[in-house]
Amino acid sequence: MKLRPVSTVEALADALRTRVLSGDLAPGTSLPEQEISDTYGVARPTVREALAALVHEGLLRRERNRSAYVPEITTSDLADLMYVRGPLEELMAEALYGHRIPEAEAALTRMEALPPDEPWAEVVAEHMAFHQALIVAVGSPRLERLYAALAAETRLGLVRLRAVYRERAELIAEHRDLLAAIERGPAEAARRAVREHLEWRS
Repeated sequence: MKLRPVSTVEALADALRTRVLSGDLAPGTSLPEQEISDTYGVARPTVREALAALVHEGLLRRERNRSAYVPEITTSDLADLMYVRGPLEELMAEALYGHRIPEAEAALTRMEALPPDEPWAEVVAEHMAFHQALIVAVGSPRLERLYAALAAETRLGLVRLRAVYRERAELIAEHRDLLAAIERGPAEAARRAVREHLEWRS
């Protein structure tokens, strides 16, 4: 199996993405092109492309006459995000209760296997993979599209969980409980588990 070559732009975007999703770059942090160019030893056009990729993903924002910066997701934003996610994930629970979802189980297994010193961004990635696997298992392209529209804010919101879950085992256990409730059913118990899971812990 051949490995896909990674361009300098992709490598820089990946490095910056990891820093954003690990919380190393705090909300509001500006990313001036020249500063990044000097730090990583790459040309400014490379920096510009990498930043544009992250702006497109929703992990950075850029305004006229201002450097790209890490957006802040406030407690109010998170509450609203959970308010919108709730009905979508309850639809998922209604469709999947009583069934095993191996892809979601695999995401939790991968999260559990991450080394203790792994960047939080990797925990965020597997956390997202868990919820995405549940949504995809429903088999509704429209549900997937609606859920995908919330992905960037969800990922940025998950950065804050680093302070909420001091032990990764607690995060994993909570998601295993959610998955067990969905797989066990019945429908109302699965929906209730989703509602409880999405109650934001400030």
